[in-house]
Amino acid sequence: MSIEKGRVVVSRDLIKRHLSRSKLLSKAYELLINDVEVRALLRMSNIMAVKRLRYNDHGPVHAMIVAGTALELFERLLAHGVQPTTIRDGVVSDVEHAKLVVMYGALLHDIGNSVHRVNHEMYGAIMAHSILNRVLPEIVENVEEMYSIRQEIMHAVYATAGGVRCLSVEAGVVKIADGLDMAEGRARIPYRLGKIDMHAVSALSIKRVEISEGERRPIRVDVVMSSSAGLFQVEAVLLPKVSTSGLADYLEIYINLNGEAHRVFPS
Repeated sequence: MSIEKGRVVVSRDLIKRHLSRSKLLSKAYELLINDVEVRALLRMSNIMAVKRLRYNDHGPVHAMIVAGTALELFERLLAHGVQPTTIRDGVVSDVEHAKLVVMYGALLHDIGNSVHRVNHEMYGAIMAHSILNRVLPEIVENVEEMYSIRQEIMHAVYATAGGVRCLSVEAGVVKIADGLDMAEGRARIPYRLGKIDMHAVSALSIKRVEISEGERRPIRVDVVMSSSAGLFQVEAVLLPKVSTSGLADYLEIYINLNGEAHRVFPS
């Protein structure tokens, strides 16, 4: 399916655009997001990360934003002829199941925060195992393919860790999407709770993140900010994720300050 090549804003509404195009994804989304355990884990992730550690949002809204953004990145790469790794390696039989890996990896990527922030990516991957064993049989009929998809989703969750290299395009878009949820709304709760550091100030200066067609590469990202403090968020959070995503060659990243765009990647 072709996609619009226009500019979209990273937001919680982006997931609706992709669910409306796919009965499989729509069913899968409802099954997972309404699962009692998943809801509890996402809630506990925010209690641990936001209330106790005063980090940015890591709960259901963040999961929804990352899922929609990851699917957007994935579809744009597909439109430019990038082959899903799961299809290349014979793990899945069609693009819809490759998208399932992306969406579920994104929705579950932060559940490990419900245990602790330290090593949360590893905890999350392990915790996803039993959840996927329960949910995936409702979506994937072929049992062997279902277990293979489970492992790909677990990889996508684990590979969001900073120093871990993504081994699939599917995991790569999840990791980058995680870094793109950086607009000011994510930082407002910890800021109100009294967290005033470079991370909080930097995030509050970012007004929106936009995805569009690149000039020389498939994807352009524009980070629109009100002050240069937002550059810290790009350099400290986003670019390290890009470097281990396996997808750096497909991205152009710009900061937009005072109406002027400046490319920061590739430098």
